[in-house]
Amino acid sequence: MQAHVAQRSATSNPTVSPAAAAGRDLSVKQKGAIALHRFGPYLGTPDSSPFVIKVMMLLKLAGLSFREVQGNPFKAPQRFLPYIVDDGATVADSSLIRAHLERKYGVDFDAGLDPVQKAQAWAIERMCEDHLYFAMLESRWLDRRIFREGLGKHMFGPIPAPFRPLVKGMLRRMNAKRLAGHGLGRHRKTDIAALARRDVDALAGLIGEKPCLMGERPCGADGFVFGIITAILTPPIESPLRAAMAGHANLVAYRDRLTRHFFPDLAGR
Repeated sequence: MQAHVAQRSATSNPTVSPAAAAGRDLSVKQKGAIALHRFGPYLGTPDSSPFVIKVMMLLKLAGLSFREVQGNPFKAPQRFLPYIVDDGATVADSSLIRAHLERKYGVDFDAGLDPVQKAQAWAIERMCEDHLYFAMLESRWLDRRIFREGLGKHMFGPIPAPFRPLVKGMLRRMNAKRLAGHGLGRHRKTDIAALARRDVDALAGLIGEKPCLMGERPCGADGFVFGIITAILTPPIESPLRAAMAGHANLVAYRDRLTRHFFPDLAGR
């Protein structure tokens, strides 16, 4: 995979740091940098949310310094993470954050893609964000064993112990309601797993042996595609969804390749 920073327009600052060009960690703790409000690292992944990982990837692709801030979804815009604060402007939702970066910094995350490829990348991202993600959400939050070994064990440390059972129960109910509203949560677990396998199989076929989703270079959609693949694969918690993903050697290789490139501190974990 070629080292790549998304192209900027002629009106943007063309200078890109060597760290950005090499795909190294750009989460510089400096005053004035973009503040990314996120959950935090989770079982060998950059964050527990693939949407946060997407924004991390976009910021790295854009060559922009950012600092990570412990977020609180209950106080976040729309009550979701991630969101960023950039020069006093608060932007929530990973796709709106992408639009903000493109508009303010003149970044073209899909430079080199023709109109058909751009449409394909957008459609693949929508499949992953609006369908496959919810299958992962169902597995993480509603499967009692997986929740107990995963989020329930590792993500509630900051909450005082006496309140943890109450908060865990509340969040599991909230996510069950969210899944029912989406529609996927109304199905039987076996049907959810079967639908998710079709997403995974399609993703494996679309990536094939290419280094990145659409070719040699990462594009904007690689942010979430990498996020969801690593979120499903990396936590060492067995599930039908993880088994389906791990059954495709090219998806495992894609995860490993982009981890080495963008998150080298996590490579090999």
